[in-house]
Amino acid sequence: MLKKIEIIRNACPPSDCSRLVGMMDAREMEKVLAFHRSFPQYEKTPLISLDALAARLGVKGICIKDESHRFGLNAFKVLGGSYAMAKVIAGLVGRDVLTYEHLISKELRKEIGQVTFFTATDGNHGRGVAWAAARLGQRAVVFLPAGSSAARLQNILAEGAQASIIDGNYDDAVRLAAREAAKTPGGVVVQDTAWEGYEKIPGWIMQGYGTLAREAEQQLNGTQPTHIFVQAGVGSLAGAIQGYFTSKYGDKAPSVTVVEADAADCLYRSVRAKGYRTVGGEMRTIMAGLACGEPNTISWKILKNHTEFFASCPDWVAAKGMRMLGSPLRGDERVISGESGAVGLGLLAALMSEGFSEMRRQMRLDRNSVVLLLSTEGDTDPDQYLDIVWDGAYPANI
Repeated sequence: MLKKIEIIRNACPPSDCSRLVGMMDAREMEKVLAFHRSFPQYEKTPLISLDALAARLGVKGICIKDESHRFGLNAFKVLGGSYAMAKVIAGLVGRDVLTYEHLISKELRKEIGQVTFFTATDGNHGRGVAWAAARLGQRAVVFLPAGSSAARLQNILAEGAQASIIDGNYDDAVRLAAREAAKTPGGVVVQDTAWEGYEKIPGWIMQGYGTLAREAEQQLNGTQPTHIFVQAGVGSLAGAIQGYFTSKYGDKAPSVTVVEADAADCLYRSVRAKGYRTVGGEMRTIMAGLACGEPNTISWKILKNHTEFFASCPDWVAAKGMRMLGSPLRGDERVISGESGAVGLGLLAALMSEGFSEMRRQMRLDRNSVVLLLSTEGDTDPDQYLDIVWDGAYPANI
């Protein structure tokens, strides 16, 4: 029997998170964007309009940010890791943030010595940290949870990092990275989740993700989306997107829906319980980048105050989105989107089908809607991508 999508409207009691939203304002994001522009590999990733698909689904517009082009790494995660690492290094010499040219200078390396960045990852974040560390002349040690694909591990090793798959889930890998960093001279945890006592670096990572939001907003050329669907693992990207558009538009911000894998729907469960909740166990899902059971505490505070809907999605939703993007309607551009990247479109397509009329009404999805989607990764697991897009794995019947 096909597993169902679950969607809940946010009814959490409000609290003050203005300081956290403020760290994503346009002034801060321009500073972050300037840092990323200082990399010789920087190019703005495309924002693609899917006009034919919008007409077929019955909305005014669909725009999707294609992060498979980001720094040649096939995913957006490097934005956060590189910015946080630069902030750490800048702090060692009493600066706020440094450009790429300063970061790779021999003089700086001599001054700061060797920094070893530890992290846990389902693949994309670890590859970004490894890539940045290699270019900055520093070390990276990366832990992946049990069940991680060999392709994702090899991508990290190819960047020169020390990397291994552990016997445990993502949150176990996070704890291992923290322990190893604590006993290593010059060791620093660069993790995109936050917990009590560890929020500064995750905050910088969220700001790093703001480059994606700033680019997208500028590429829309004055068109304000009515809806944003953003996927979440620990919720760092979701919090960054929500924070940026809330800071930009205030009460007139787009309606945001946070989309999670049902095996790791910690934010959905937190909203349902009206309080912080976690998910444990193996968290088996094809959406490896979303297989995280403990919400980022910073993001949670932003999301519970400003995000309107939370969706818990089975694997077939992501698979449907991948196939739709990989086989576009005539006139639309093809997007190669991985499992975690395509779930937003899969959910939108499901919502615009006959069985969701009441939810569409609640979400105000209609012919006046302009929906912004984020394809956060390309085919980061190439074999599984072909299993789904070519061979029809994880079929849907809607």
